[in-house]
Amino acid sequence: MANIIEKIVLYRGWTTLLRLAIEDGASTFFREVEDHGNSAAVLPYDPLRRKATLVRLLRGPMLLSDGEGLSLEAPAGLVDSEAFADAARREALEEAGLRLSAVRHVATVWTSPGITTERMGLFLAEYGVGDRVGKGGGLAEEHENIEVVELDLDELWSRASAGALADMKTFTLVLALKELRPDLFGEAPARTGGRRGP
Repeated sequence: MANIIEKIVLYRGWTTLLRLAIEDGASTFFREVEDHGNSAAVLPYDPLRRKATLVRLLRGPMLLSDGEGLSLEAPAGLVDSEAFADAARREALEEAGLRLSAVRHVATVWTSPGITTERMGLFLAEYGVGDRVGKGGGLAEEHENIEVVELDLDELWSRASAGALADMKTFTLVLALKELRPDLFGEAPARTGGRRGP
């Protein structure tokens, strides 16, 4: 069984970078670990209009790696002293201007267990036009500069299928929605009512 025998703080800022000395009974080795806390993400979708609300924002690592820093994502953010579901609702309001009541838990996952301690709660949530209570855009003091984007679910699925969603949490949530609510994708069912035929 492995044990941490020493923990050294290499950097402390918005995130904390640690070097761990680990002993596994046969040898001692080192691992660097990033720790910034846990997070939550939610994909809000309107089942009547067959749309989803996402956010487009600048991501520094993508800018550094590709030169293209804009990412289309499900609203997400860090968990403060709250439950994952409450953090998901708060982020939907701050980033997308949506007040969500019920959120459906999909999974809580390690985002990248080889480097970070972060676990992310993933959620789906229905909304309607009356749930848009603000303009969104994130918090000015956090320099988020977020653009709110509403997409048809079929367009969102097309992007996911084509590998055009770069963000893993968003990709995962689109797959989950397609699995749980396949009726929202593809041709809309014919409406009933109106005049009857002969």
